[in-house]
Amino acid sequence: MENKARILLIEDDVNLGFVIKDNLTEAGYDVVHCTDGESGWQYFQKKNFDLILLDIMMPKKDGFSLARLIRSKNEKVPLLFLTARTLEEDKITGFKLGADDYVTKPFSMQELLLRIEVFLRRTQALNADKNKQYQIGNLLFNYPELYISGPDNYFQTLTQKEADLLKFLCENPYKTLKREEILLHVWGKDDYFLGRSMDVFITKLRKHFRHDPRIRLETIHGVGFKFMPPETSGIEAKPATVKKKDGQ
Repeated sequence: MENKARILLIEDDVNLGFVIKDNLTEAGYDVVHCTDGESGWQYFQKKNFDLILLDIMMPKKDGFSLARLIRSKNEKVPLLFLTARTLEEDKITGFKLGADDYVTKPFSMQELLLRIEVFLRRTQALNADKNKQYQIGNLLFNYPELYISGPDNYFQTLTQKEADLLKFLCENPYKTLKREEILLHVWGKDDYFLGRSMDVFITKLRKHFRHDPRIRLETIHGVGFKFMPPETSGIEAKPATVKKKDGQ
C-alpha cells in the first residue's frame, strides 16, 4: 500500500538533500525539500506535515532555532535531526527542544527509512486511539492530546517523547523498571547517550508531579525507576473528555 505521509526535509547540502528526497519519494512519501532554515519555517507554516527531518548547521536559521519554533506551534509532529555534530551536549540540547531522535551523518538510507517508519507507526497508533487518558492523583494525563492538567488551572502540553514515557510509567505502576527496559520500550534501543536523554525527560516529568506531592517517581540507584502514583489514582485507560485552555 502506497504511503502518503508528507515529510518536510530541511537540509542545506543540495546533493545530500537530493539523494534523501529521491529515496523517500521512491519509498512512497510526499517530500518537500528546503535548503535553509528560514524557507523550512515558511513551508512548515503553510502545510501540514507528518514528520520533519532537519539539519542543525544551516544558513538563515539553524536547526535548534527552527526546532524551537516548530515545537511552539506543534508538539506532536515527529522531529528528527540529521547532523554531523556528534557532541553529547548538542544532542541533549536537541532533545530538550523536543527532538524525537537523531540520525548522525553519515547514515544509510535503510536506517533512515526504518526510523521514519517507526515514528510514523507511532503517530498512526496515537491517532487510532483517541480516548486514552489517565488520572494520576490530582493530575489528568491525556495521551492522545499530549497534555497534563491539574489543580489551580494547571495545564501543560507535552512533547511526544514525554507523553510516551509517562504512558509507559502509567501502564507499569509500582514496579521497579530497569533503565534498559524503559529505553527499549520508549526509545526502541538501549545505549549510553539515550540513557542521558531519558534522565532529561524524567526530570521534566517530576516537575509536573510537583502539583500533587503524593506522586513519586523514585530512582532505584543502579537499576532504574519506580513510578508510585497515589493508590486512589485511576491508572486504567478510560474515555477522554478533551479539556484545553481557552483559546487553544
